[in-house]
Amino acid sequence: MNEAFLYDAVRTPRGKGRDTGALHDITPVALAAQVLRALRERHALDPALIEEVGLGIVMPLGEQGSDLPRIALLAAGYGDSVPGYQLNRFCVSGLDTVNQAAAAIMAGQIDAAVGGGIESMSRVAIGSDGGAIYTDPSITRQFAYMPNGVAADLIATLEGLTRRDVDAYAMESQMRAAHASAQGYFDRSLVPVQNVIGETVLARDEAVRPATSMDDLAKLAPAFAALGKQGFDAIALQSYPELERIEHLHTGGSSSAIVDGAAAVLVGSKAFGERTGLKPRARIRYFASIGSDPNMNLGGPVPVTRKLLARSGLGIADIDLFEVNEAFSVVPLAYMRALDIDHAKVNVNGGAIALGHPLGATGAMLLGTLLDELERRGLHRGLVTLCAAAGQATATLIERV
Repeated sequence: MNEAFLYDAVRTPRGKGRDTGALHDITPVALAAQVLRALRERHALDPALIEEVGLGIVMPLGEQGSDLPRIALLAAGYGDSVPGYQLNRFCVSGLDTVNQAAAAIMAGQIDAAVGGGIESMSRVAIGSDGGAIYTDPSITRQFAYMPNGVAADLIATLEGLTRRDVDAYAMESQMRAAHASAQGYFDRSLVPVQNVIGETVLARDEAVRPATSMDDLAKLAPAFAALGKQGFDAIALQSYPELERIEHLHTGGSSSAIVDGAAAVLVGSKAFGERTGLKPRARIRYFASIGSDPNMNLGGPVPVTRKLLARSGLGIADIDLFEVNEAFSVVPLAYMRALDIDHAKVNVNGGAIALGHPLGATGAMLLGTLLDELERRGLHRGLVTLCAAAGQATATLIERV
């Protein structure tokens, strides 16, 4: 089997996902084109060497529909020869496109590909795609659909977490992200976003709130209590009769921020590096995906990590750093507790609570963040994992070359 190497990873800053956000006026195709162009230009890539490009898009409709990656490639100057596709497996989509690129390279079918993702949440709102899980009673009679926020509070209740626990984690995410940004830890991967006349509209992540305090977080109302009262608490209690009630703990401050952003990751074989003169930064060693209980649809990172480690023959102690998507505070909290991992090794530069979660792009962004931090610290091995709606999860393990 061939080896698949990571040659580079770039991303835009994350812009607030509202009409006043810095990236709201940038169309999704323009946002995707800017990271693709940056990847091509920083390495003087011959586009003819890129055999596949996949971008995760969780709301692939309207401005984000119609095979956006192919159009973005044309806009980014890749010429006529490079094909593009979009992928939607909810929040793991951006990581899955990188894994699919690696799989094709390992199988000897291609020599180079780009994975990544794009989500303009200020322009194409979360949930606007509809779908059977939201709209078809014949489906939801077969299995109970649990909204992510209610699932987060359900898991927190089962874990015996308190409001202070989830707020303290959120506070730490803000502090770590602010420190990393101020110290320039993200700079290698960041691509400033420009408007149509070439002016930079955003050069740094916009959603970070460095002045956040525990008092500020404590003042926020639970975000999902009303949703629970609509019947979802009752559904959860049917599955977990040992609980008297669901404690609604998560707020807007302990949930991932809604943002706009795009990312692109260059994956290639050894032969691709030799042909282009590029030096690989890491190799993709293992990846895995799972499905799990849709009622516990945020709990997938634990079993998918166990699956990946069993396949690799490695243990938790063999992993130097972890990136666990902060969909809600409870996700990394439960992950660290279940796998007995020190917080000093998890999300060391903050996460989506502070930086934001541009759904289709986040997996690729986390991979680039992990790669940069492994290099900065002189460490060897790292793991990225994300949960996804309907009880899914993906994990990827990389090793520096």
